[in-house]
Formats: sequence, structure tokens, C-alpha cells
Amino acid sequence: MHPMLNIAVKAARRAGAIINRASQDIGTLTVKSKNFNDFVSEVDVAAERAIIDTLKEVYPTHGFLGEESGSTAHTSDFIWIIDPLDGTTNFLHNFPQYCVSIALQHKGEITQAVIYEPNRNDLYTATKGRGAFLNDKRIRVSKCDKLQESLVGTGFPFRDFKHLDTYLGMFKSMLQKTTGIRRPGSAALDLAYVANGSLDAFWEIGLSPWDIAAGSLLVQEAGGIISNLNGKEGWLQSGNILAASPKIYDAMLEVLAPHLTEEIKA
Repeated sequence: MHPMLNIAVKAARRAGAIINRASQDIGTLTVKSKNFNDFVSEVDVAAERAIIDTLKEVYPTHGFLGEESGSTAHTSDFIWIIDPLDGTTNFLHNFPQYCVSIALQHKGEITQAVIYEPNRNDLYTATKGRGAFLNDKRIRVSKCDKLQESLVGTGFPFRDFKHLDTYLGMFKSMLQKTTGIRRPGSAALDLAYVANGSLDAFWEIGLSPWDIAAGSLLVQEAGGIISNLNGKEGWLQSGNILAASPKIYDAMLEVLAPHLTEEIKA
């Protein structure tokens, strides 16, 4: 395992231990609302602190972009992109679909990725150019070659509804073209499931870098394709993402294309 990835795994497991302990008595947690339908608990904050402290101990000059703590030291070529608890709403409702997500960006390129599901003790890892793994076993994207036989993941708009009508149009078309759609509520895990072949594809509008940075590398290292919804680059900046196995990627683009507004295309 790459040394930087090894430290990221250590950080993810420390955060996972905090999350698991808190899951035993969720009713006692302090929860605040950051924005409409956007919650943060003391667990999110403590888990992110544990991750940053672990990484800083070894890499004190690196920068950080965290969901809870924001951005620091962006003059560094190395930026750790962190979501300490992706799926906070799920966690707070005892819905077992949440994870820790950590990615390392080096000069604008994602080079290391860890997604850890603490309730299942499942660890997804990837280093650029070295493949993607689940619990040390190599994983690959699905071999499904027909969109109508595919199982597709997505995420419903829940904070910003300006693209809601656009999304509903996409959802309707995709529902008619696939065997099923799933919305578990953690984009990071959805991308990990695409990498593992459990989902054949995933799309969503308006995500943040910490939602997708680690998962995107997993998908690419597992042989999948990542792009904006129009097939172009810049998905980490736009937050509009399509991840799919190569055999159904073009078909996904074709279904989404009629619904893309000029704003989403841009």
C-alpha cells in the first residue's frame, strides 16, 4: 500500500471508531442545522478533527478541504479532501448507509482515495495507476452492456431545488430505460458501489468536492468512466457527475442529454 494511502486508511479507521461509538446512542448527540436540510452533528466535527490530526502528524505542510472545517493551506501542492461522515442524515436516523471519505489531490489530480463504511467494516482504497480494492481484493466495474438491464444510483436534490424540474425529467427518462434506480443517500458510497460493480452507473447534480473526490478515483481505477453530465471534464468543480462502466456510459449520456440546461452544460 502506498505510504500516503496507508496514513489515510489509519485516519479513516479512527474516524470510523468515533462514528461507531456514537451510533450506540444517537439520541444524545448535539445536532445543528447548517442550511435547509443540511445537518451537522458533534460526530461529524469530531471525526473530521481525528482525520486532520492524523494526517497533519505525518504531513504537517499539506492543505485540507473538509466539509466541516473548510479550506486551509491551499498553497500546498497536496490537498486532502475530506468528508468525515457522508450520509449524516442517514446516520442520525439509524439508516445504515454512511461512510468516511478521504482523498488526496496532488497538483489538481486525485491520487489517493479511501472510503470506509464503519458499520460494515468495509474499506475501499485506490492509488492512481494501481487499481481499486475492497478489503484488499481487487474490484472492477460492472460488465453489464445493456442500459435496460442496468441498476443505476442517483441522489435527489434536498438542499437546492433550482434544478429540480431538470432532475425529475432525467429521473423519469432513466426510470424508463433501466431495470431500476436506487437512492441510498451517500454519494461517496454510491461511487464505491459503481467501482465494485454493485451499481452499473451513478449520476447526480450539485455535489461538493468532498462528496465525490475519493469515489471518483475508485471508479476510474476500477475501469469506469467519470465525467460531467455532458461528457466533459470539470465534474469536481461543477459537482454534476456521471460515473458508469464503459459499456453503458454512452447510453447514459444519451438519456441525460435532452434534459441538460445551458447552466448545467456550462
